[in-house]
Amino acid sequence: MDPQVEKILKLPTKQKILIVVLVAILEAAALVWFVYMPKQKELTGLKAELSKLQGEIDEKTRIANNLPKLKAEYDQLNVELAKALTELPNSKEIPSLLTSITSLGKNAGLDFLVFRPKGEVPKDFYAEVPVDIVVSGSYYSVANFFAAVANLPRIVNITNVVFTDIKSVSNRMMTKVTCLATTFRFLDKKEIKDDKKK
Repeated sequence: MDPQVEKILKLPTKQKILIVVLVAILEAAALVWFVYMPKQKELTGLKAELSKLQGEIDEKTRIANNLPKLKAEYDQLNVELAKALTELPNSKEIPSLLTSITSLGKNAGLDFLVFRPKGEVPKDFYAEVPVDIVVSGSYYSVANFFAAVANLPRIVNITNVVFTDIKSVSNRMMTKVTCLATTFRFLDKKEIKDDKKK
């Protein structure tokens, strides 16, 4: 037998127990350090990844559960966009809109003295189309004209209204009205790009 082992066997029992305990502690420390701690670190990483993936699954499940609601909102926004498109004409519809404004004025009993379209004023995604208007007629005719313009399916703002030459003719108050009618139109993508270049 090995002389070292014989020395250990001849030691008193307390020392033998102490050596066995020290060897067991060293083996346990080695197992903890080289086996348990790397596996524990790997387990912690896997738990974090599992938690992250579970969070993504929960988020995607929430989105999937909201899909009918989001689809309904999308459809509603498309309806509102279609309505907005009817209120803002494209450039092809501007002449017919201006013609309908003059028809409304004539139907209200007004005489057009000036109807002068001005240059468009481009904005972010739309352009303002201003028109200088001077009409003459009764207050009642002017009010009917403004009400008819307000009821157009397209957006037309009447601003800078000035009443002049107010006089009574055959018990009717006649006046001359100067105003600015402004309608709007959508700019197409090419026009928006051109405006940004300027």
